[in-house]
Amino acid sequence: MRKTAVVTGASSGIGEATARRLAAEGYDVVAGARRRDRLDKLAAEVPSIRPVTLDVTSQESVDALAAGLERCDVLVNNAGGAFGLEQVADARLDDWQRMYDVNVLGSLRMTQALIPKLVESGDGVLVMLTSTAGHGAYEGGGGYVAAKHAQRTMAETLRLELVGQPVRIVEIAPGMVRTEGFAVTRFRGDQEAADRVYAGVPGPLTAGDVADAIAWCVTRPAHVNVDRLIIRPRAQAAQHKVHRVGG
Repeated sequence: MRKTAVVTGASSGIGEATARRLAAEGYDVVAGARRRDRLDKLAAEVPSIRPVTLDVTSQESVDALAAGLERCDVLVNNAGGAFGLEQVADARLDDWQRMYDVNVLGSLRMTQALIPKLVESGDGVLVMLTSTAGHGAYEGGGGYVAAKHAQRTMAETLRLELVGQPVRIVEIAPGMVRTEGFAVTRFRGDQEAADRVYAGVPGPLTAGDVADAIAWCVTRPAHVNVDRLIIRPRAQAAQHKVHRVGG
């Protein structure tokens, strides 16, 4: 029987690339996101992808997705995002609330809903998409850093709590990834400000690079757990240390 992978935030960026890549690896992929039109387009291009309207901030939406699954072998908690770059003293509480609800509580809802099916599969893999922001702080990143640290801790705790069960817990922590919407969302729609993040950086990561890493982790033999994989472009040595060329 073919294995089933569930990918959240699958309508664009890393989520879309991961859905495509896992489908190419032979999985039946359940692609969940709010933007159903984009999911339908994706499914039309890749027959083994099934689109499901999903809002990870809604327990009802998460429960509906889980109820429609016969099995789940892989869960990729990818849905997330960063909102705003204000310093902590000036941060908007609604931005922090939104980041926590999507990144942390969204991952918690999906994890709680699908852990039973991951265990039943006999070789489940849960992938938590965090960030290098979950491994260090930087100015203007307070809310996103806090959310990604929480996700990182959730993965570590799950690994302890599920030891002895047939489930692997993998954390993937990307550094600078250039996708169509991440920076634009963070800068509240300011495309010029978003472009400056990547200006002069030779070869930021692509969504496909991260999807590659996810696929490699979930296709290891059942006895092999990749606890954590930090992936950055060669031009990025740390959150605050990025090589740039040109003017």
